[in-house]
Amino acid sequence: MQSTTKITPEWVSAAKARDERIPALTAYDYPTARLLDEAGVPVILVGDSLGMVVLGYPDTTHVTLDAICHHVGAVARAKTRALVVADLPYQTYDTPEDAVANARILIEAGADAVKMEGGVAVLPQINAVREAGIAIMGHIGMLPQSVKKEGGYKIKGRTDAQKELLRADAVALEKVGAFAIVMELVEPELAREITDSLSIPTIGIGSGPQCFGQILVIHDLIGAFPWFRPKFAVPKADVASAIRSAAEAFVRDVK
Repeated sequence: MQSTTKITPEWVSAAKARDERIPALTAYDYPTARLLDEAGVPVILVGDSLGMVVLGYPDTTHVTLDAICHHVGAVARAKTRALVVADLPYQTYDTPEDAVANARILIEAGADAVKMEGGVAVLPQINAVREAGIAIMGHIGMLPQSVKKEGGYKIKGRTDAQKELLRADAVALEKVGAFAIVMELVEPELAREITDSLSIPTIGIGSGPQCFGQILVIHDLIGAFPWFRPKFAVPKADVASAIRSAAEAFVRDVK
């Protein structure tokens, strides 16, 4: 029988010492959160990826705090055993004061912890949120909220300068008290090196198999967004085809 004990940031932080890998998935609504929880997923992210796979935006920079709160509330009402982490959206943590105020809004909406993109560059904001008693998940490597500035989604850690920055980001996040670090599109050998150097778990997405955990957007896992799929995402189902077939059958029946 699966335990009903609530997953905490401390449980995730100690996973590496237990040698217990961390599978994480996104969810943006009540039924998906319940299904993932019943499947034993320990970490559910209400990610700003909802901008593309739910709201139809071209990238995450269009997602507002109100939108994230709306979906956090839906997920929180599932009363999951899983730890519910919410993304702080684009430009909601430009200052330490903003970071604390908006992180509190997400916690009040039902999140157990928040995720913030960046390392050394946003250390004052992360430190302020931690001092306010709010658990932080870090996010380094390719930062989706910087996609316009970066000019696209690019693998990080291929140059010496990028490697040194990513190493520094990871160390800084661990020191400031992040309970885990998402590493997105980090060169796999560097991702392995960083993972081995930390006591907290790294959770990879497109960063190779040597991260301590892995996270995927649920739509990529179940094949629910057929118009685009990242190269690193291997779908385990074809939900889009099932929905299309069911709708076509319904249309035929009604006609």
